[in-house]
Amino acid sequence: MPSPSEQEPLLRHSQPESSRRLSQDHHLTMAAAEDNPVPNGGGSAVSNIGPDEARRILRRIDWRIMPLLFLTYTFNFMDKTILSSASVFGLREDTHLEGSNYSWVSSVFYFGYFLWAYPTTLLVARLPIGKYLAANTFVWGAVVALTAACSNFGGLITVRFFLGIAEATISPALMFITSTWYTRDEIPVRTGIWFAGNSVGGIISSLLAYGIGHISDNIHPWRWMFIILGVATFLLGFGILFLLPDTISGTKFLTPEERQWAGDRVVIAGTGRTENATWKWVQMRECLQDPKTWLIWSVALLCQIPNGGTQNFANLVIKSFGFTSLESTLINIPYSIISVIAISGTGWIAGRFRSMNCILVGLVVIPPVVGSALIGSRSSIPHGVSLFGYFLLSTGPSALPLLLSLVQSNFRGVTKKMTMTALLFIAYCTGNIIGPQLFISSEEPTYNTAFRAIMICYALVICLIAILRVYLQLVNKRRQREEGIQGSAGASGAVGGGKVVDIADTRNMAETVNEVQLRPEDYEDTTDWNSFGFRYRL
Repeated sequence: MPSPSEQEPLLRHSQPESSRRLSQDHHLTMAAAEDNPVPNGGGSAVSNIGPDEARRILRRIDWRIMPLLFLTYTFNFMDKTILSSASVFGLREDTHLEGSNYSWVSSVFYFGYFLWAYPTTLLVARLPIGKYLAANTFVWGAVVALTAACSNFGGLITVRFFLGIAEATISPALMFITSTWYTRDEIPVRTGIWFAGNSVGGIISSLLAYGIGHISDNIHPWRWMFIILGVATFLLGFGILFLLPDTISGTKFLTPEERQWAGDRVVIAGTGRTENATWKWVQMRECLQDPKTWLIWSVALLCQIPNGGTQNFANLVIKSFGFTSLESTLINIPYSIISVIAISGTGWIAGRFRSMNCILVGLVVIPPVVGSALIGSRSSIPHGVSLFGYFLLSTGPSALPLLLSLVQSNFRGVTKKMTMTALLFIAYCTGNIIGPQLFISSEEPTYNTAFRAIMICYALVICLIAILRVYLQLVNKRRQREEGIQGSAGASGAVGGGKVVDIADTRNMAETVNEVQLRPEDYEDTTDWNSFGFRYRL
């Protein structure tokens, strides 16, 4: 399998008549840029950054940005899904939940998420992202802690709804930050890292629930779960407030020259600059007209219907295999470990090979198809086989970070990308609202309808992701034919006077950023449809 450097070498070419306007007035080559240096982007001149220095800057960015994103997503998952552990430690009894009440408590979180998903994407792109994310984290932590005060169905419904509103900002914000700081080749790996916080959160919450489950007092274990996580989340907000920069240009942990270089590398090999962007309705319309928008949206919806049910009913399903409440919390640990490996591994592969993203989505949902079929047949097979089927479901969650990477890498233009982000999380909410309702209380503990639906959803994902990959291939070939060049799935399109470049590795990155002479127009907010030489990752 070819690596990015083998797939697409640095492109030096002539352009067809239809696109020649991109470089008619400025025939600057990389060599000319070296002989006659001018300020990048119209600002102050930037010192040459060597390969070693480039790697050092990237490491500094990683160590400042990635731990914060990882911790945020870890708490995001724990606070959202601790409900499953709480359900087997007295929550249902203490709050007098009956019939489908628990399913609605699970689903209502996503009604709040759905309501705020689109407005918050507008705010993410317009407000200082570090401060906005910190403010949301403070509210989110407070709401989690207040869940412990609930004593009835109405109280639980209310706090879970507001928790959905508070957490709706997290994923869009993390996607925006990742595409702000990283290149198209780096985005899948970094998305995989912070999204793995989901599964690490599953491990921590299982251990936490197991420990707290031994508490015997008048407060009850399930309340302690929400109090402890709520306070910890609130404290995380201070770390985000003081450590997460709002922009590249305003960060304090890089020198002015390093900030300029970090910004230029994203203009050249990312999806463009995100600072000072304005909302453009034409980009929103383009997103809604783009066929890949709705293919990705449909895949996300089908992936999240199974996710919504298994997240909230996991402990109840495991308990039905003959395990105790305490044992059911520990059984989820190997499930989460498999998820961490799947998310991190597929993220690395998708970043390393530009034509593997869609294939990986198809591959990771095959085990859940088999697993749901086994659980659906539990009446005729041993509990041990059913439990094995449950573990096979663990690779399913790794489909979503791969879809997030596709959105971050293949949608250019701040408004277009944030519109797609909002649509993606509307699909996420819709799927997670539907999922718990498939776990019909009268079918407890086997939930036959739910596991048949999970099998069908994941099978449809395989079909749709294959269609998406073929569509993106056809678009790339059409654009290559019309533009008369190969183009690049690792760069942002035409920069530096119309020259299309490719980034093969860190050394190539350092050389290219030093040599390509950017001008103010290269920082303009344009979409993938209007970027000459832009090719889609498959």
